Amino acid sequence: MQQFYLYMISLGWLVFAHPFHISLTEIKWNTETEQLEISQKIFWDDLEIALSGYHDESIDFLNPANKEKLNKQIESYLRAQNEIWIDDKSVEINFLGYEIEDDAAWFYLESEKVKEPTSITIKNSLLTEDFSDQKNVIQVYFKTKSPKSIILGKGSETGKLDN
Repeated sequence: MQQFYLYMISLGWLVFAHPFHISLTEIKWNTETEQLEISQKIFWDDLEIALSGYHDESIDFLNPANKEKLNKQIESYLRAQNEIWIDDKSVEINFLGYEIEDDAAWFYLESEKVKEPTSITIKNSLLTEDFSDQKNVIQVYFKTKSPKSIILGKGSETGKLDN
């Protein structure tokens, strides 16, 4: 775990230059709604490249000609690149929306109602088709304030965490 924190600290210094490719996904179990709440932070310029390739058309993320169409393209891409299984059972994920924050954007998703997870398997292949050095950091909060973490990337898009 100490190695993970050193990795994150070193990445913090590099964020300003953006010479690398990384995303952050936070997954939290909401006991009241019995759903997983998923937040993903992705550099919007990287996502713009991925969306353009995935949908085979030029996409302007910051100034879309048709915002509704862009939302559908984002939803399609995110749902294809993210899969979750709780205790080996596939979970449906719904796209809620996004907000732009400087050079990145936060994307919000939620699961269908599911039982409290004892283990969670995550497939996150965001941007891996477009950037061979892409790293996707996943932080899962079960009932604790401290997350369990895993780093996924090209060739290792799926990982499992136990509660």
